[in-house]
Amino acid sequence: MEEHSVIENFEMRLNESAKDFLKETAKWAHFLSILGYIGIGFIALAALFAGTLFSKFGNMAPGMGAIGSSIRIFITVVYLIIAILYFFPVYYLNKFGSNAKAAFRDNDSETLAASLEYLKSHYKYIGIMTLVVFSLYILMFAGMLIMGMALKS
Repeated sequence: MEEHSVIENFEMRLNESAKDFLKETAKWAHFLSILGYIGIGFIALAALFAGTLFSKFGNMAPGMGAIGSSIRIFITVVYLIIAILYFFPVYYLNKFGSNAKAAFRDNDSETLAASLEYLKSHYKYIGIMTLVVFSLYILMFAGMLIMGMALKS
Protein backbone atom coordinates (compact mmCIF):
# COMPACT_ATOMS: atom_id res chain seq x y z
CA MET A 1 0.00 0.00 0.00
CA GLU A 2 1.36 3.37 -1.04
CA GLU A 3 1.40 6.22 1.42
CA HIS A 4 0.25 9.62 0.23
CA SER A 5 0.99 12.90 1.89
CA VAL A 6 -1.77 15.06 3.28
CA ILE A 7 -1.26 17.53 0.42
CA GLU A 8 -1.77 14.86 -2.25
CA ASN A 9 -5.06 13.81 -0.61
CA PHE A 10 -6.27 17.39 -0.13
CA GLU A 11 -9.24 18.41 -2.24
CA MET A 12 -10.19 22.05 -2.30
CA ARG A 13 -13.83 23.05 -2.43
CA LEU A 14 -15.02 26.51 -3.29
CA ASN A 15 -17.47 28.21 -0.98
CA GLU A 16 -20.24 30.42 -2.37
CA SER A 17 -18.20 33.63 -1.99
CA ALA A 18 -15.30 32.18 -3.95
CA LYS A 19 -17.69 30.96 -6.67
CA ASP A 20 -19.30 34.42 -6.88
CA PHE A 21 -15.88 36.07 -7.12
CA LEU A 22 -14.83 33.71 -9.91
CA LYS A 23 -18.11 34.21 -11.78
CA GLU A 24 -17.70 37.97 -11.64
CA THR A 25 -14.04 37.72 -12.62
CA ALA A 26 -15.02 35.57 -15.62
CA LYS A 27 -17.55 38.17 -16.76
CA TRP A 28 -15.00 40.99 -16.51
CA ALA A 29 -12.34 38.89 -18.23
CA HIS A 30 -14.70 38.14 -21.10
CA PHE A 31 -15.63 41.84 -21.39
CA LEU A 32 -11.98 42.94 -21.33
CA SER A 33 -11.06 40.33 -23.93
CA ILE A 34 -13.73 41.66 -26.28
CA LEU A 35 -12.30 45.15 -25.81
CA GLY A 36 -8.84 43.66 -26.43
CA TYR A 37 -9.97 42.15 -29.74
CA ILE A 38 -11.39 45.54 -30.74
CA GLY A 39 -8.06 47.14 -29.79
CA ILE A 40 -6.19 44.58 -31.90
CA GLY A 41 -8.47 45.47 -34.81
CA PHE A 42 -7.61 49.16 -34.39
CA ILE A 43 -3.89 48.35 -34.24
CA ALA A 44 -4.18 46.28 -37.43
CA LEU A 45 -6.07 49.11 -39.14
CA ALA A 46 -3.40 51.55 -37.99
CA ALA A 47 -0.77 49.24 -39.49
CA LEU A 48 -2.57 49.23 -42.81
CA PHE A 49 -3.17 52.98 -42.91
CA ALA A 50 0.18 54.04 -41.43
CA GLY A 51 1.67 53.63 -44.89
CA THR A 52 -0.88 56.02 -46.38
CA LEU A 53 -0.31 58.54 -43.61
CA PHE A 54 3.46 58.44 -43.98
CA SER A 55 3.23 58.68 -47.76
CA LYS A 56 1.45 62.02 -47.31
CA PHE A 57 4.27 63.20 -45.05
CA GLY A 58 6.79 61.96 -47.62
CA ASN A 59 5.17 64.14 -50.28
CA MET A 60 5.64 67.18 -48.03
CA ALA A 61 9.39 66.66 -47.72
CA PRO A 62 11.18 66.60 -51.07
CA GLY A 63 13.86 63.92 -51.42
CA MET A 64 12.24 61.64 -48.82
CA GLY A 65 10.82 59.18 -51.38
CA ALA A 66 13.01 56.13 -50.71
CA ILE A 67 13.40 56.86 -47.01
CA GLY A 68 9.68 57.52 -46.66
CA SER A 69 8.89 54.19 -48.29
CA SER A 70 11.24 52.37 -45.90
CA ILE A 71 9.71 54.12 -42.91
CA ARG A 72 6.19 53.23 -44.08
CA ILE A 73 7.09 49.56 -44.35
CA PHE A 74 8.90 49.62 -41.00
CA ILE A 75 5.96 51.27 -39.21
CA THR A 76 3.49 48.83 -40.78
CA VAL A 77 5.58 45.84 -39.73
CA VAL A 78 6.02 47.19 -36.18
CA TYR A 79 2.27 47.73 -35.78
CA LEU A 80 1.52 44.25 -37.12
CA ILE A 81 4.03 42.73 -34.68
CA ILE A 82 2.41 44.64 -31.83
CA ALA A 83 -1.02 43.35 -32.90
CA ILE A 84 0.27 39.76 -33.00
CA LEU A 85 1.95 40.07 -29.60
CA TYR A 86 -1.21 41.60 -28.13
CA PHE A 87 -3.38 38.80 -29.54
CA PHE A 88 -2.15 36.01 -27.28
CA PRO A 89 -2.90 37.49 -23.84
CA VAL A 90 -6.31 38.62 -25.11
CA TYR A 91 -6.98 35.13 -26.47
CA TYR A 92 -6.02 33.50 -23.15
CA LEU A 93 -8.19 35.99 -21.25
CA ASN A 94 -11.11 35.26 -23.56
CA LYS A 95 -10.72 31.51 -23.14
CA PHE A 96 -10.57 31.91 -19.36
CA GLY A 97 -13.70 34.04 -19.28
CA SER A 98 -15.78 31.91 -21.62
CA ASN A 99 -14.69 28.59 -20.08
CA ALA A 100 -15.25 29.81 -16.52
CA LYS A 101 -18.72 31.06 -17.40
CA ALA A 102 -19.51 27.71 -19.03
CA ALA A 103 -18.08 25.82 -16.04
CA PHE A 104 -20.40 27.59 -13.61
CA ARG A 105 -23.36 27.32 -15.97
CA ASP A 106 -22.84 23.53 -16.40
CA ASN A 107 -21.40 22.93 -12.89
CA ASP A 108 -18.33 21.31 -14.51
CA SER A 109 -15.12 21.32 -12.48
CA GLU A 110 -13.00 20.06 -15.43
CA THR A 111 -13.99 23.07 -17.52
CA LEU A 112 -13.24 25.33 -14.57
CA ALA A 113 -9.78 23.77 -14.28
CA ALA A 114 -9.22 24.35 -18.01
CA SER A 115 -10.30 27.98 -17.62
CA LEU A 116 -7.85 28.47 -14.77
CA GLU A 117 -5.12 27.00 -16.98
CA TYR A 118 -5.88 29.72 -19.55
CA LEU A 119 -5.71 32.33 -16.80
CA LYS A 120 -2.31 30.96 -15.80
CA SER A 121 -1.17 31.15 -19.43
CA HIS A 122 -2.42 34.74 -19.64
CA TYR A 123 -0.40 35.84 -16.62
CA LYS A 124 2.64 33.82 -17.67
CA TYR A 125 2.62 35.51 -21.08
CA ILE A 126 2.19 38.96 -19.51
CA GLY A 127 5.04 38.22 -17.08
CA ILE A 128 7.41 37.09 -19.81
CA MET A 129 6.55 40.08 -22.00
CA THR A 130 7.14 42.40 -19.04
CA LEU A 131 10.58 40.89 -18.50
CA VAL A 132 11.37 41.25 -22.20
CA VAL A 133 10.28 44.90 -22.26
CA PHE A 134 12.24 45.73 -19.10
CA SER A 135 15.28 44.02 -20.61
CA LEU A 136 14.90 46.12 -23.75
CA TYR A 137 14.65 49.25 -21.61
CA ILE A 138 17.86 48.33 -19.81
CA LEU A 139 19.62 47.65 -23.13
CA MET A 140 18.40 50.96 -24.57
CA PHE A 141 19.53 52.83 -21.45
CA ALA A 142 22.95 51.16 -21.62
CA GLY A 143 23.17 52.01 -25.32
CA MET A 144 22.32 55.65 -24.62
CA LEU A 145 25.01 55.80 -21.93
CA ILE A 146 27.60 54.29 -24.26
CA MET A 147 26.62 56.65 -27.10
CA GLY A 148 26.70 59.61 -24.72
CA MET A 149 30.18 58.71 -23.51
CA ALA A 150 31.38 58.08 -27.08
CA LEU A 151 30.05 61.45 -28.29
CA LYS A 152 31.47 63.27 -25.28
CA SER A 153 35.04 62.05 -25.89
